[in-house]
Amino acid sequence: MTEVLHKPLRKGEQTRASILDVALDLASREGLEGLTIGVLAERMSMSKSGVFAHFGSREDLQIDVLKLYHQQFEQEVFYPSLREPRGLPRLQSLFSRWIARVSLEIASGCIYISGAVEYDDRPGPIREHLVTMVRTWQLALQRAAQQAVDEHHLAPDTDTQQLVFEMYGLVLALHHDARFIRSPGCVDRAHVGFARLIASTRVP
Repeated sequence: MTEVLHKPLRKGEQTRASILDVALDLASREGLEGLTIGVLAERMSMSKSGVFAHFGSREDLQIDVLKLYHQQFEQEVFYPSLREPRGLPRLQSLFSRWIARVSLEIASGCIYISGAVEYDDRPGPIREHLVTMVRTWQLALQRAAQQAVDEHHLAPDTDTQQLVFEMYGLVLALHHDARFIRSPGCVDRAHVGFARLIASTRVP
């Protein structure tokens, strides 16, 4: 993951950014497939041609929404965690901030999770972007886990790929319990699960 530098936006860019913000909200609630130029134009009080002028196609719009979501995810979860010391503190921060973001997305929806459901068996550019973004996040987690091993915070034989796999399992369980089952205390259970996972790999 690489840091993004922001420059002042021109009027056309500001309009495009506003459209993308609304599109991201719609996609979070209705899914990427529920995102159409017509619905977006109505929400923005613009003509379809006015919205379309900012994007080459509906698919381009969907991909730009994915990029915006990924950028926001990095700004809220990844970059703040880099301020923590290398090793376990950074890995713990990544997980805690990830959980916090997922908790806020319960009412709307997580693009990574909903997108995986929508495009798991549909090859094409949108699926490719989703896969790339998820893999980028997984690799960031694996790097942090490996740093925890290198700093002697975790056992030298720790399987970092397995560790990240189980972290993903906790987040998916949280999302499922909170969004569909509406089980109370699921956020706390996710944190407890992570603490147990780390305890099982700590250096004695």
